[in-house]
Amino acid sequence: MQTRPGAEVTHMNFYLLLAIIAALLLGLIWYRLNLERERQKAEEEEARRAAATAARLATERETAEAAARLAAKREAAEAAKIAARLAAEREAAEAARLAAEREAARLATEREAARLAAAEAAQFAAEREAAEAARLAAEREAAEAARREAEAARLAAEREAAEREAAEAARLAAIPPKVPKTPEQTVVMIADDSKVVRIKTGRLLSQNRYQVAMAEDGLDAAKQIENQLPDILITDVDMPGMDGFELSRHVRNTARSAHIPIIMITSHTGAAIADRAGGAGVNVLLGKPYPEEELIAQIQRLLN
Repeated sequence: MQTRPGAEVTHMNFYLLLAIIAALLLGLIWYRLNLERERQKAEEEEARRAAATAARLATERETAEAAARLAAKREAAEAAKIAARLAAEREAAEAARLAAEREAARLATEREAARLAAAEAAQFAAEREAAEAARLAAEREAAEAARREAEAARLAAEREAAEREAAEAARLAAIPPKVPKTPEQTVVMIADDSKVVRIKTGRLLSQNRYQVAMAEDGLDAAKQIENQLPDILITDVDMPGMDGFELSRHVRNTARSAHIPIIMITSHTGAAIADRAGGAGVNVLLGKPYPEEELIAQIQRLLN
């Protein structure tokens, strides 16, 4: 079959069109493939860049974290140093405060001690002045009292001397004029608590014709003398109730009997007994044992 020239041209145009279409399709596919590859490349580049960015960010984050940790460590160390320094400063301040308080307490104690010492010194000075004033006052009072006592003693001595003089004058006035008496008219009183002595002395006196009055002790003799005066008294020293010294003073201090001569007989010797006997008003002191003739001689001497 023959083809017509126009038909061949048509066929050729058709094939050409198909070729063009195919070429366009291929070009489009290639373009799209290129676009896809470019997109993939772009995505891969983007992913790579994102990964790099992420890695960089991670690195930066790690670096930042490490820096933060280091900074935190530094800050913690610095904070610890600051805290330690603050603690040390607080401790130092507390120690200084305590030291200041102790110093203040010490100063207060010293001030109080000084105040107390001053007060004590002032009190001591006041007490010393008061004591000195009291001492001076006491000395003045003592001197005045001594002066008064001396004056009183002088007046008492003068009064006593006057009284003694008056008593002596009264005694002398009361003494009856001596009229010589015979032994038979003479009463001799024996005051002795020993019955044996009374009997022995009474026998001696009776043998010499004297009248004898006997007293058992000083009190008995004093009572008898109040009722009847003897002409002479012979007394022992040691007697119960009233001894010989007391009896002698009683006789001397009684105006009615003050003139009676007193002979004291004692076994004691010495100046002390003699002084006591003289102070009591005894005329004659005879020691035991005594010669009987001496007693008679003393009686005669005292009566004449």
